[in-house]
Amino acid sequence: MATGATRTETVYGVTSLPPGQATPAQLLALVRAHWTIENRLHWVRDVTFDEDRSQVRRGAGPQVMATLRNLAISLLRLAGAPFIAPALREAGWQGHGTIFRLLGIVLPPTEARL
Repeated sequence: MATGATRTETVYGVTSLPPGQATPAQLLALVRAHWTIENRLHWVRDVTFDEDRSQVRRGAGPQVMATLRNLAISLLRLAGAPFIAPALREAGWQGHGTIFRLLGIVLPPTEARL
């Protein structure tokens, strides 16, 4: 806050954890872990893949597309990509071989055609 004033916020939550597992520090860790997942996955799906504007709405299509997006994000993270958007662009520039390599699929070398 610009004025230097402090404020206190009280937050209530409901949990089924027993008291030994529900100390304030443990509850804070659980909440932060939840937001880590939200920021690393859902935010990427919303912003990078523009999922909210998807026109796939019928049958199993939305679930299939969400699964494919999650797969792409997971593969890029496993490949060491710290940021998904630039990694997607790079994979697109490098062609389909990059995707197969991330999946662990080795493609045979292409023969020169005359």
